[in-house]
Amino acid sequence: MSLIRWNPMRELAAWPSELFGMCRRDPFGAEEIDRLFDNFFHGDVQADDSFFSSVWTPAVDIAEQDDQYVVKVELPGVNKDDVKITFESNILTICGEKKQEKDSKGEDFHRKERSYGSFQRSFTLPVTVKSDKIDAGFKDGILTVSLPKAEEAKPKQIEVKVK
Repeated sequence: MSLIRWNPMRELAAWPSELFGMCRRDPFGAEEIDRLFDNFFHGDVQADDSFFSSVWTPAVDIAEQDDQYVVKVELPGVNKDDVKITFESNILTICGEKKQEKDSKGEDFHRKERSYGSFQRSFTLPVTVKSDKIDAGFKDGILTVSLPKAEEAKPKQIEVKVK
């Protein structure tokens, strides 16, 4: 048996065309509804940047190593001064803002897909961390936070003696 990725648009394509045409029958002219339906069902959900531009959540990878956790956050276009990192009660919180560039006069955009706005991500770590040894670096749009484990949280190998 092979796995097939589920695509909700494939199922919607099987719906009767009358359903999609019903908003066009509005005698009062529902241009906004038409545009919303067209954008959504043709895969252009970000065409209306007034609705989607404020939604942005950066991608995060969290890796556990023997002596530390390493958190990597993709923050393209974010200034390091616009990022704040806090650690309290084993909860790492990373927040900041990706500021929108000022539109130049005379530019006529054909498409605007990049997202902007404030973000906040919080992660609970399962073991005690040395909070005074946490280190953060920012390079090429990637924020890397290293959280060293406390001694009691590090794995210990115990030798079994044969008698």
